[in-house]
Amino acid sequence: MKALVLKQPNEMVLQEVPNPTPKQNEVLVKVLRVGVCGTDLHAYGGNQPFFSYPRIVGHELAVQVVEIPKEARKYASHVKEGDIVAVLPYLHCGKCIACRMGKTNCCIELQCLGVHTDGGMREYFTIQPKYLVPAGKVSVEDLALVECFSIGFHGVRRSEVKPEENVLVVGAGPIGIGVIHGLKERRARVIVLDVNEKRLEYARRVAKADVTIHAGKEAVEQRLLELTGGEYPTLVMDATGNAKQMMESFNFVSQGGRVVFVGLVTADITFSDPLFHRKEITLYASRNATIEDFKNVISALESRRVSTEGFVTHTASLEEAVHQFPLWRKPETGVIKAVVKVG
Repeated sequence: MKALVLKQPNEMVLQEVPNPTPKQNEVLVKVLRVGVCGTDLHAYGGNQPFFSYPRIVGHELAVQVVEIPKEARKYASHVKEGDIVAVLPYLHCGKCIACRMGKTNCCIELQCLGVHTDGGMREYFTIQPKYLVPAGKVSVEDLALVECFSIGFHGVRRSEVKPEENVLVVGAGPIGIGVIHGLKERRARVIVLDVNEKRLEYARRVAKADVTIHAGKEAVEQRLLELTGGEYPTLVMDATGNAKQMMESFNFVSQGGRVVFVGLVTADITFSDPLFHRKEITLYASRNATIEDFKNVISALESRRVSTEGFVTHTASLEEAVHQFPLWRKPETGVIKAVVKVG
């Protein structure tokens, strides 16, 4: 079968690999769609944390269940052969302190498909059925976006946002759009900050952000004060993965407010300790997502409370993706979300 392999930074090849055979506790799935994440693009450029080469990338997955061996059926009561499902790509041990706390998203032994172990940019793979999430009435195309939106939904759930709370979302890329959707699900008042007018327009029109601020054209802190009665937002959620911007978050949050880092960066984050203490800021990290977040996103997509209109801007086959990957890293190509069509 064919697989897209990232051999080393800036070198991706399409090659033949052996067909997988499911073990007793696994099922065989056929890959249908793979969303291309910032993680994949960063890995292509050689600057993704926790990544090793060579690697079959891809963790935003819509797949079809092809084979459930007899020995695996007791673990797969929620799916049947032929079902189209999403994949929770965070393989966890189920035994460590994080898993025992229900935080499987940050398991001590966590292996993320496409990052620590081979992912979905191939025709078939095997996986334990506990990682398969029924799709309900969600289309194949939208199912490939569930993991991306779940990252945002998880960060929002971490934030404990309140209805009508003033929230600043920094970064209107794919993860930021997921954050906005998650916040609007909880009826927050959402302000979005970015330097890209097209992304800001999308945040307003489709994700239903209440206000947008263009960082290159407006005085950000002054505008935030105007929008919040001189108090700043009580919650700031950074989805940029940019160290400089993440450190700016402490200036944008109110006294007694919260900051959530949804984005990840290979850098040290520093801040003024007097400012941190003076405001008594609460800082949260948000990593990956859980099956609860997946189910929440699928429910929101199924009921059309969350719109995917215009979110996928670029598509390619496995063969085409070899040449498209370097282009998708360039801002001028206008990529919001790229999807690889496999089956």
